[in-house]
Amino acid sequence: MIAFVSGTVAALAPDAAVVEVGGVGMAVQCTPNTLSTLRIGQPAKLHTSLVVREDSLTLYGFADDDERQVFELLQTASGVGPRLAQAMLAVHTPDALRRAVATDDEKALTAVPGIGKKGAQKLLLELKDRLGEPLGTAPAIGAPVTQGWRDQLHAALIGLGYATREADEAVTAVAPQAEAAGGTPQVGQLLKAALQTLNRAR
Repeated sequence: MIAFVSGTVAALAPDAAVVEVGGVGMAVQCTPNTLSTLRIGQPAKLHTSLVVREDSLTLYGFADDDERQVFELLQTASGVGPRLAQAMLAVHTPDALRRAVATDDEKALTAVPGIGKKGAQKLLLELKDRLGEPLGTAPAIGAPVTQGWRDQLHAALIGLGYATREADEAVTAVAPQAEAAGGTPQVGQLLKAALQTLNRAR
């Protein structure tokens, strides 16, 4: 198992980073929150989980080991694959997910793309004794994760190499979409919309 990768960030994409390790570029799937902390040309260390399929080997990267462990625990629930587990961590911090499960907060789970009402109820039952108690203070369920969506999105765009002015304009362009979503906007979806806006402007 590859526990972590450490090296220089060679490239960034909306859902992945390439980290150069010993002359080899390792492609790592990451959430927007993790990507927003990375900068091209700067050193980085990502805790990783390798998902093996018959036709692929996919490396998922996380800001810390707690996030990686929760990613793997989420997949012990039936119907949860790596993509959905990553989507859950893109919307909520590990502690926010623990709080959601501990308090049977169905609404928090349905805020994740791909999880409906029945799916959320099933997950709450299956994960009840698996995630454990929250480790520390976490944002309230439904509140923005770690920082406002504007800050997260802006940082992610800067990390992808866009100028501050371009990032500002893109954030403004997707603001109506974010406000229409209510609660906690999904930063991953907003990032895709922002990139489409920037591509059209070029």
